[in-house]
Amino acid sequence: MARSLLLSLTLACFFTAMVSARDWNILNQLKGGKPTTSQNGIGSLKVSNLNRYCESWRVDVEIHNIRDFTVVPQECVWFVQKYMTSSQYEDDVERAVDEAILYLGKTCCEKKKCDGMDAWIFDIDDTLLSTIPYHKSNGCFGGEQLNTTKFEEWQNLGKAPAVPSMVKLFHEIRERGFKIFLVSSRKEYLRSATVENLIEVGYHGWSNLLLRGEEEEKKSVSQYKADVRTWLTSLGYRVWGVMGSQWNSFAGCPVPKRTFKLPNSIYYIA
Repeated sequence: MARSLLLSLTLACFFTAMVSARDWNILNQLKGGKPTTSQNGIGSLKVSNLNRYCESWRVDVEIHNIRDFTVVPQECVWFVQKYMTSSQYEDDVERAVDEAILYLGKTCCEKKKCDGMDAWIFDIDDTLLSTIPYHKSNGCFGGEQLNTTKFEEWQNLGKAPAVPSMVKLFHEIRERGFKIFLVSSRKEYLRSATVENLIEVGYHGWSNLLLRGEEEEKKSVSQYKADVRTWLTSLGYRVWGVMGSQWNSFAGCPVPKRTFKLPNSIYYIA
């Protein structure tokens, strides 16, 4: 009887933790907490203080104060995982989508007036397709350097879900008459899996999907994406917006008219 009661309590705590992690939102965080010790020897910190420290680290990543990090600080891995699997992350993506739609209303491109040369660029990973299932199954969430071989094997399965709210934005832009270009740092051999994955989760009607061939792999990701914008501009396209979860989507010239950064503090790619 006692063992059954203990098992029931344990399972109840486990499922409560799962629910609270999923529903975590910055507006309803509990304050205070018991002291805990960080994994890298910083010392004893109250949970509330550690929350604030890790949230500050995450925000500084998003506003590009923190750059070129190889791994998430060990004491904040749990926080990044909690955030990226929470309703707060989904709300933050939705706010970015709302701002993009608001911006679309101020552009000159309307379906009846478009001349076919108004363009929008999307990245793919953690912009259109989510890599969160990969990080869940590998249990790292940025705490270890990304194993590119394993990651590409996972990409090749074509099982990534859509990032919340992004299918809606994709088709909103397409229906307004913009030509959509998908510019990804994925390698060319992943093309078939990528196309099938995108279509499976609801994306279709893009104008071009650009992946990195052997020549492009010699460049930094930032340079590769800037070169694509240069190429599109040389063809006469007006790039109204670029959306990505990494700052490399926006770096370099030519500068797009507007950029939209989606949250992602799991990794950094220059």
